Amino acid sequence: MTSRYRSIASSSDTGSLPPRRRTVVKAAAATAVLTGSLTAALPARAATDAPAFLHGVASGDPLPDGVLLWTRVTPAPEAIPGSGLGPDTEVSWVVARDKALTNIVAKGSLTATAASDHTVKADIRGLEPATDYWFRFSAGGTDSPVARTRTAPAANANVPGLRFGVVSCANWEAGYFSAYRHLAARGDLDAWLHLGDYVYEYKSGEYAARGTVVRPHAPANEIITLADYRTRHAEYKTDPDLQALHHRAPVIAIWDDHEFADNAWSGGAVNHTEGAEGTWSARTAAAKQAYFEWMPVRPAIAGTTYRRLRFGKLADLSLLDLRSFRSQQASTADGSVDDPDRTITGRAQLDWLKAGLKTSDTTWRLVGNSVMISPFVVGSLSADLLKPLAKLLGLPQEGLAVNTDQWDGYTDDRRELLAHLRSNGIRNTVFLTGDIHMAWANDVPVDAGTYPLSPSAATEFVVTSLTSDNLDDIVKAPEGTVSAVAAPVIRAANRHVHWVDTDRHGYGVLDITAERAQMDYYVLSDRTSPDAASAWARSYRTRSGTQKVERTYDPV
Repeated sequence: MTSRYRSIASSSDTGSLPPRRRTVVKAAAATAVLTGSLTAALPARAATDAPAFLHGVASGDPLPDGVLLWTRVTPAPEAIPGSGLGPDTEVSWVVARDKALTNIVAKGSLTATAASDHTVKADIRGLEPATDYWFRFSAGGTDSPVARTRTAPAANANVPGLRFGVVSCANWEAGYFSAYRHLAARGDLDAWLHLGDYVYEYKSGEYAARGTVVRPHAPANEIITLADYRTRHAEYKTDPDLQALHHRAPVIAIWDDHEFADNAWSGGAVNHTEGAEGTWSARTAAAKQAYFEWMPVRPAIAGTTYRRLRFGKLADLSLLDLRSFRSQQASTADGSVDDPDRTITGRAQLDWLKAGLKTSDTTWRLVGNSVMISPFVVGSLSADLLKPLAKLLGLPQEGLAVNTDQWDGYTDDRRELLAHLRSNGIRNTVFLTGDIHMAWANDVPVDAGTYPLSPSAATEFVVTSLTSDNLDDIVKAPEGTVSAVAAPVIRAANRHVHWVDTDRHGYGVLDITAERAQMDYYVLSDRTSPDAASAWARSYRTRSGTQKVERTYDPV
């Protein structure tokens, strides 16, 4: 049968109309400096007019009856990502029950144009739940690779288990994406979660592996314009390990700050200079347009990435956007982190999250959360001393936060959310988090100052970075030496933290059954090697009904 589907087209760049064929040579000459850097976003190919699928294919946001398919076609040599050049091109797609594509269940076609950087998305419907499918795109006689995807279970299905890869913070210049290759090789994932920093915005050399560029960014400048963001996304999509994972399972992605600029908030970013780099509104509009063009993600509420997916009766997954609505980050030296007028979620998103958690009828409530929600403080005092002193001096009531870019900088939102979980008896809430370039297994306490006498409202699994510098990289110490000293100090000051690894790079595998949710943490041998090995490091789980984390000694 031919499935119902909905094509998604990004808003057009008014300065990027497809040129007439005879003007291509003139345009290419006039923009030689620009296209020189853009070419780095393409793998080597023959100088031919035959269309090519140089950036792979992908799928995402699985539903019980459908999934979103994505690709980018290069219709002609001049159609370099971000250039605004290249002819309109018809791209057909097929979905089948078998890898050989003999049992086709859906097919259709879309038009790739320069207005959407020649990316296309097909939002397929009419598929069976909890089923593997294979798909392929074609254009002008050229076929893309064949890729696997999988639909979500039916909403009311009794699901015995789910398994997700979990990743964050993949900085191109700091190393190779071996973690993606190892996840792709598993062959057992229902989907994989990317919790933010899928791309990085820095200019080449500004943020690399202990200051050393493993492979240079394209464009070489910090990305600011729509063409810049498109080029950077295109470069990342040429990575063979990233392509391999996209070819094996659907992705469920949210953005964090580096899809825009470092420490982004609703009105700006640490890594944005208003005026010299244009307006923040123009930059975020460009970043969001490129993101939705290049990622297999459905634009959700208010054109952001916050949305909710369901996986039968076993779990639902609330995905947060913690950049578009947040207040500016506070200083660590005053009590403004406790200001009730400051927010990390925005009022509408927090109400949406609370309502979804309260009405959920699944066994597990997962929250895709780009920055850590568990308190992380230093110099903690006992509660009877800390709170009066904090009030007297105007300091944060939950201790001196190390990083106010996290929920630590927005304690009123956190208190409201955790109180909501407790007052409504909402159990089995698990936050899945990235950003901090360390691996953590945490209880999420209602009151960190009196924990463990006060209750835990939820649990949190934080995955480390794929490649971005972590603590040992920052101080340029041998791997493992900093964590050996820092981890005991962190845990002593934060009694809800069961484990923290400050030094290693890797990924997680989350396995869920009705009885428990378990995160297996894996580490890479060398982020600067394209052949890095992967090894299991530790596992932690939370048993249903406990709201507590415990160590387990075997991966799933």
